[in-house]
Amino acid sequence: MGFLTIIILLAVAIGVAAGGYVSVPKGENQVVIRTSLMLAVACCWLMWAITYLAQLHPLIKPIRSDLRPIQDHSFAPL
Repeated sequence: MGFLTIIILLAVAIGVAAGGYVSVPKGENQVVIRTSLMLAVACCWLMWAITYLAQLHPLIKPIRSDLRPIQDHSFAPL
């Protein structure tokens, strides 16, 4: 599910960037606004993808610190 989710949201991000590109009104700052929108969408998607993949495949196995130590009760005193 991880790879499919990333591809689907990449398509959504491309759609949002394309929609922003088309919807910017003409003017002297049109290029700046288009570039800013596409850069913002790309950075948001990249940040999400890195965070998602880091949680999906962690480099270090988490260790719970709230567990009691294991006590060996294999022998019982009489």
